[in-house]
Amino acid sequence: MISPNGFHPQQIPGSDVRVVFSAGSIDRLGEIVRAEDVKRVLLVTDPGIRDAGHEERAVRSLYKAGLVVRVFDEVEENPTTIHVGKGVIAAKAFNPDVIVGLGGGSAMDCGKGINFILTNGGKVHDYWGVNKAPKPLLPFVAIPTTAGTGSDAQSAALITDPETHTKMACWDRKALPRLAILDPGLTATQPSKVAAATGIDAVAHAVESSASTKRNETSRRLSRAAWDLLEPAYERAVKDPTDADARERMLLGAHLAGAAIENSMLGAAHALANGLTAVCGTVHGVAVGLMLPHVVRYNAAGPDGNPYADLEPDAERLAGRITHLLRAGGLPARLPDVGATQAQLPELAKIAAQQWTATFNPRKVGEAELLSIYRAAL
Repeated sequence: MISPNGFHPQQIPGSDVRVVFSAGSIDRLGEIVRAEDVKRVLLVTDPGIRDAGHEERAVRSLYKAGLVVRVFDEVEENPTTIHVGKGVIAAKAFNPDVIVGLGGGSAMDCGKGINFILTNGGKVHDYWGVNKAPKPLLPFVAIPTTAGTGSDAQSAALITDPETHTKMACWDRKALPRLAILDPGLTATQPSKVAAATGIDAVAHAVESSASTKRNETSRRLSRAAWDLLEPAYERAVKDPTDADARERMLLGAHLAGAAIENSMLGAAHALANGLTAVCGTVHGVAVGLMLPHVVRYNAAGPDGNPYADLEPDAERLAGRITHLLRAGGLPARLPDVGATQAQLPELAKIAAQQWTATFNPRKVGEAELLSIYRAAL
């Protein structure tokens, strides 16, 4: 099994998440979870994971280990407070002592959101911010089926307000997964469009965390390790889903990029992407990938020079490489490709300026600067 930059996947620096990284580990889920001294498992997932057969495999393994299971598989992309609320209703009737999130970032985020309300009460808005939960949360086990969000390495739950379309980042160390099960076989069933979008999101996590104003030596090491795995593997993974080595590298790279975010933060590309998702309905990974080369160029043109030197000494070359990956994944590289018009740019910039991630960008960005970056992407 791959071991980038001299550390073993089970011993990731700066992370308290225990990692099981091996093909077929989903079939060992029951014995792995039972070792945590729990008996009642709430499995949070989505219809696509059910249709792919992963839900059944997980449930079978849990039952085989003598655990009692309740499945909540009504999660949708970009989960809202409504999805969390439905999950809480299911959870209260079942009274679990562990929550397992199986799926992409949406399932894992929804599982964390359910955890907040189930253990601490109130509503999702109460946990919007940092360390807002006064009581302990249930143990959370994260099982990603896409190589993208890195939610399996993070203590944040991203839940959308269905009325304002605001993505609320509920960040609390108590929500950090106790365990992440990384099974590369699960990513083989991703549709190619999903693999491309989530993969470029992971690439963006490595790039933005490497330049964030909150970066430190640990996060820099993680960002570089993630980039070294993701950048050469992305094109192979999206073109050939049977390439097991590429899938392994993408899955571990996405986890390391998530751990880098946990130790650092993101930047303007994610703030700009949230505007596109809110106004144009653009898939998150697609939106982040589209904006990333333009953000790289904007930041490198600042008075402090290239903030991405850990990854690439030539920022223009880095931006070009990201654009190449977008093309390789069949992803849009310009705003008109996702239906965004020039007339919408002021509204997009206003939304982007309100995003928390913008405050950690290495070069100052306000509404005017974000508008200029959107214009560069037209």
